[in-house]
Amino acid sequence: MHVSSGRWLLGLGLALLTALLWGILPVKLKQVLQVMDPVTVTWYRLLVSGLLLFIWLKASRGLPSFKPLGKTGKGLVVMAVLGLVGNYVLYLVGLKLLSPGTTQLLIQTGPIMLLIASIFVFKERFTLGQGMGLLIMLAGFVLFFNERLAELFSSLGSYTVGVLVILLASLVWTFYGLSQKQLLTVWDSRQVMMVIYLFCALLITPWAHPLQVLQLDTVQGLLLFACCLNTLVAYGAFAEALVHWEASRISATLALTPLITLACVAVAAWLWPDHVQGEQLNLLGYGGAVLVVTGSAFTALVPSLMTGWRARNARLSNGKLHG
Repeated sequence: MHVSSGRWLLGLGLALLTALLWGILPVKLKQVLQVMDPVTVTWYRLLVSGLLLFIWLKASRGLPSFKPLGKTGKGLVVMAVLGLVGNYVLYLVGLKLLSPGTTQLLIQTGPIMLLIASIFVFKERFTLGQGMGLLIMLAGFVLFFNERLAELFSSLGSYTVGVLVILLASLVWTFYGLSQKQLLTVWDSRQVMMVIYLFCALLITPWAHPLQVLQLDTVQGLLLFACCLNTLVAYGAFAEALVHWEASRISATLALTPLITLACVAVAAWLWPDHVQGEQLNLLGYGGAVLVVTGSAFTALVPSLMTGWRARNARLSNGKLHG
């Protein structure tokens, strides 16, 4: 069983770096999508990330072997590939229809869907505290969409379609998450991601248009390259954070990602108003975003807090018995 190093300040810093990188990602992608289609952007991100991981693992003699997988393991690879490529493409389709802040907030439903699915697949526990966190999140979403609730439930306009597409992206990501969780019993996380990235890129190659990259201006080209590197750097920071800090606290820190996105959009809209459009939210909407983040963080922290509470009570009880 993994035990963190206890260097929690380093772990916190790395988790915040991961949240920052994930937070600014949709702002960068939004600019690239003005020229390139979602499938081609996804193809570049997956191919570059997969090749860089391949070079890294090749140099360190850590390339994975498919022999230990067996028939079931290979089926899991297929499910993970379909789940991740579906998530990447649907996320970008939704991002074309929605603002970065709305997209990033909705994608928070992915870990919650994975949590619920894990209850049935892996027989994991779902506590009352996690249920409270989920209710807080739902209340936050209601407040966030307070100005557009009628539109969401009464028509199938581009905004409603965008919301549904992002929710579908979260759903298919759940299948990827479940598959990856099982594959990690055979490969390490870098090997899993390399295989999945390269197979995903191969799968969507017939629908990609690589020459679209020539239509990007210098800034958009740099943003595309930054998006390709974002996954690797953010993942590296996340993986290193797990060495030094508890996973539940890292997950709670990463729940800040939507707020970082909203802040980045506000700053970018102020600095470059001709290129970036600000979020159209009232005060209730921003309050709802905070509630979604609070609910997500609460859901992540509850198991750890309950374990600590039980351990403390057990120590107190033992102290009383011995006293």
